[in-house]
Amino acid sequence: MAPNPQNSVLLSVYIIYFLIGLPANLLALRAFVGQVRQPHPAPIHILLLSLTLADLLLLLLLPFKMTEAAYNFHWPLGDALCAVTGFGFYSSIYYSTWLLMGISIERYRSVSFPVQYKLSRKPVYGVIASLVSCLLSFGHCSIVIIVHYLPTDNVGGDAKGLPVCYENFTTNQLNVLLPVQLELCLVLFFIPMVVTIFCYRRFVHIMLSRPQVGTQKHWRAMGLAAVTLFNFLVCFGPYNVSHVVGFVQRKSEPWRVCAVLLSAFNACVDPLIFYFSSSAVRKAFDKRLRSLQSWGTSLSVYCRKRAGGPAAEREDGSLGMANVNFTGD
Repeated sequence: MAPNPQNSVLLSVYIIYFLIGLPANLLALRAFVGQVRQPHPAPIHILLLSLTLADLLLLLLLPFKMTEAAYNFHWPLGDALCAVTGFGFYSSIYYSTWLLMGISIERYRSVSFPVQYKLSRKPVYGVIASLVSCLLSFGHCSIVIIVHYLPTDNVGGDAKGLPVCYENFTTNQLNVLLPVQLELCLVLFFIPMVVTIFCYRRFVHIMLSRPQVGTQKHWRAMGLAAVTLFNFLVCFGPYNVSHVVGFVQRKSEPWRVCAVLLSAFNACVDPLIFYFSSSAVRKAFDKRLRSLQSWGTSLSVYCRKRAGGPAAEREDGSLGMANVNFTGD
């Protein structure tokens, strides 16, 4: 079954997310694991590591969303995998919102109450915050599994009788799902967004009021706040607005598919948060970019020599594959 043009676009976007987000988050994971393994890691490093793991969970589930888009949003992978995929996918989104809130609180405390912050930088606080965020998000999103297995008169298919996943809800399913979706919007999106905006507004204001901090740190503070706000408003906002609209209209909105697509984009945006937040991640990203640049330059030189033919070989001597660095190391 070939995807229609609209679903082909969705499939292409999911593939781009996967190709960009996976290597970026794996680089960040390596950096954060190194920081967390050091004696007395800071709570914010544990939160950033947890956010990386949430992104990786979403990215590893993207191939199933790609399959769904390729089959025109029919689900060929069975009921159990539908429930597990939906549960993990949506849980990772709301896990991210609470972790972003925790990171913003840590940033705000570090500049507003520096003495108390340094005295309370215990790893256990980061672990507790991550666990609470995990329990809230995964606990609330268990509604995906509950609704999927509710007794209904239909077989979970569309008008043609083809199987679908977490779509075409019956009245019985909507009566359970819509109030919970409204709660998801309020508890797991709206509250974290309000707290995050307050914290970063104060954080940026305090940073900019300290000229001795330096221009680079000013830019990183503003970049961190801007990227996080982009995450909430652009990535998570439309999907959660669909919950409110669906609750008011008592139905699941058809444009929700595009809102879910935007939510997945956060896995590509979060590496920018890691870059602004951690010197270890900046070093890892900069090193990899230099390696890619070196690899690209070497490959370009090699291709030009090949295009030059025998004359170029006589001028430069043997091409010497050993002289071309394809590893970037």
